[in-house]
Amino acid sequence: MALALDPTHALHTWSLFRTMGRYVTPGSAPSGALAENTDGGGLPLLELPGQLAAHGFASAQLCHFYLPTTEASYLAELRAAFDAAGVDLEVLLVDDGDVVHPEHGREQQRWLASWLDVAEQLGTPRVRVPAGDQPPSEETLALGAARLRELAAEHPDLRVLTENWRGLLVDAAATRRLLDLLEGEVGLLVDTGNWDGEDKYRQIAAVAGQAECSQVKARESAPGVLDEADLEQSLEVLAEAGYAGRLSLVYAGSDDDEWGRLAQMQEIVRRALD
Repeated sequence: MALALDPTHALHTWSLFRTMGRYVTPGSAPSGALAENTDGGGLPLLELPGQLAAHGFASAQLCHFYLPTTEASYLAELRAAFDAAGVDLEVLLVDDGDVVHPEHGREQQRWLASWLDVAEQLGTPRVRVPAGDQPPSEETLALGAARLRELAAEHPDLRVLTENWRGLLVDAAATRRLLDLLEGEVGLLVDTGNWDGEDKYRQIAAVAGQAECSQVKARESAPGVLDEADLEQSLEVLAEAGYAGRLSLVYAGSDDDEWGRLAQMQEIVRRALD
């Protein structure tokens, strides 16, 4: 996979949660993982593409909960705003849903399918959905794979991805087993910050070579201080694993100056790639 643009120019929009006024659309997080917030005061979503371009980003992964409505007219307007700004909408990120829930899995699958419909209207080529939030077992992994494959089959014009994330994909072994069961019908987005522990880099390395997209996360080594060593090592792991997709930056620190911290991340990535 050849890089389609400067890899430092891609962004996961969770990085701008404070800039967006911590906006979370009602009904967009049925699990309750995100508190609904429509108080306003943040950057309106329709202005985000222009701001991304102004700060040097040419590609974005868009969080679904920022969308204040899924009316067709609004989605067309948002799509036009990204086009006008010259910012590529790489992935729509659906940040909720549990298709392996023992009682509500089918209902959650239908809810996710509605967001795949939204992704098609936005014109994004990819959509990332969770694989499930139950502990991994052969049964839950098989169920997750079956339901993700159904979602993909119902939306053949979209590339459906999942992520090394939530209760089902707690480590490389579970993730690799799910990918085997998916047989290429659903792809992987790797997030370098989703696994912790002493062996986290080994775990990331075990799956990164199979990933089509990434989220390169920067946390803090102390309040207000980016953990540059972790970021640099994560980049090294991706490179050594053969990952060749875009590097979508994720700022996950405490500074309200998210644009400033993202600029710092861009510089670290540039140095690492030299």
